[in-house]
Amino acid sequence: MRLDRRLLTAALLTASAALPGAPALAAEIAKDTMVIVSEMGPNGLDTMVPTANDHSRMVVWQAYDRLVSHGEKKLADGTVSYDAKVMTPELAESWEAAEDGKTYIFHLRKDATFHDGSPVTAKDVKWSFDRAIAAGGFPAVQMAAGSLVKPEQFTVVDDHTFKATFDQFNKLTMPDLVVPVPVIVNSELAKKHATPQDPWAFEWVSRNDCGGGAYKVESWSPGQQTVFTRFDAWKSGPLPQLKRVIYRQIASAGTRRALLEKGDVDMSVGLPPKDYAELAEQGKVAIIGVPVQNDLVFVDMNVKIAPFDNPKVREAISYAIPYKEIVSSALYNRAKPMFGGDPDKPYPDATWPVPIKHGQDLAKAKQLLTEAGFPNGFKTTLSIDLSESTVREPTAILIQEALKTIGVELTIEKVPGSNWFAQMASKTMPMVIAEFYGWLDYPDYFFFWTFHGGNNSVFNTANYVNPSLDKVIDEARFTRDPEIYKTSLNKMVDIVMTDLPRIPLYTRFADYAVQKNVKGFEYWFHTHPDFRKLYKE
Repeated sequence: MRLDRRLLTAALLTASAALPGAPALAAEIAKDTMVIVSEMGPNGLDTMVPTANDHSRMVVWQAYDRLVSHGEKKLADGTVSYDAKVMTPELAESWEAAEDGKTYIFHLRKDATFHDGSPVTAKDVKWSFDRAIAAGGFPAVQMAAGSLVKPEQFTVVDDHTFKATFDQFNKLTMPDLVVPVPVIVNSELAKKHATPQDPWAFEWVSRNDCGGGAYKVESWSPGQQTVFTRFDAWKSGPLPQLKRVIYRQIASAGTRRALLEKGDVDMSVGLPPKDYAELAEQGKVAIIGVPVQNDLVFVDMNVKIAPFDNPKVREAISYAIPYKEIVSSALYNRAKPMFGGDPDKPYPDATWPVPIKHGQDLAKAKQLLTEAGFPNGFKTTLSIDLSESTVREPTAILIQEALKTIGVELTIEKVPGSNWFAQMASKTMPMVIAEFYGWLDYPDYFFFWTFHGGNNSVFNTANYVNPSLDKVIDEARFTRDPEIYKTSLNKMVDIVMTDLPRIPLYTRFADYAVQKNVKGFEYWFHTHPDFRKLYKE
């Protein structure tokens, strides 16, 4: 039965208007208001809770300040992007670093206030940094990437001067202050809601605004919408043009697309690649697509589980992957291929990710599998995150069909999104399709998070531990010599692309569909829209 388009649109508007606290969508949205729709939303308002999801980072990016930020630049296609190489003031109006890189002193703005009107002081900065470390899990490891590891490093010099000290230089220290973890929390407000069982008030801050960023969280309806209003007393940057942003969760991609095409929302994020490809071809709305920096979608093979403990088996699998079909059929070419490199050339110097040096070759795959002692193949499982099933499931099916031709029988295991991180952490999945993109655009940061044995990182689903690699990763992280850094990165790439615990597939696009009157978009490493820069003509 074909549903009349007018009836569909009316139904969508009625359903949207029924959301608690949600004004009815209208054909004309106020110029100073932006409505964004997404499949996913925050599971809390506190970025320092280890279980916080990616959309919680989206919230704190708008509602909390960091000490510093980045400049901006234009990409080749004209898209404005943050500039990872340029540091700019945010809450700290200036700073200085010791020549040896072991001491940093930050001078805070004297007119900055939190959303409740209380002044921001260096005590809040120290308490916030201590809190991120005390949280453990992801927040603590993220802080450790910049060598922010213990409260003794942080000193309140006076109300508006904060000092951080380090045992050794780390090039990631300053960039690590920009990410959505070391945000500045209103310590006095949070402590009013602390308990002996929860001295850092994680529970209360997860449900309440405790920041001083450009936007306040006006309301949050879990699973439905988050409403932001501009904080007119914000001093850490130019006052945003948008006074209100409504970020709505709508599970159906078809509904989100229909609302966008009708003009009832300003932006849709998280649509399937097929929709972005079709919308780009139609040209009625603007499509912004940026290859995600330091990103790789890959197949990991658990090297501690037979037969993937055999390097020849891993190599055989790499020759069986239907790379081209994955990018064209599952991604609709909304991705940068990471295969088919030149086998006669070395990998590019100091670069990551790099494409694997071949494409699909089933005869070679079968030969390698026979040499590995599996002439008749074997049976195993390939796990995917069900919350990413729009792309991951067709990818898994293509891999399943290809591997069957060389005798490898895959059972596709669909893991609910709510359990995915726990499954990753268990390191019990033989094969997975997964992704990692580095907030800090440095190859050694990617390797630190996904391969360093000292972390036991959830993102190391290949369960690959190599002390020689760990040593080179640390050498790259801490050296100040550009030649040593370059050599270290080349060694890192050579090790993992030789041992092949991980098969590169592609770098995905961060895609956004916006009405043509939406301007000021700026790409950021976390891939969420930055409300502070957006406006409407």
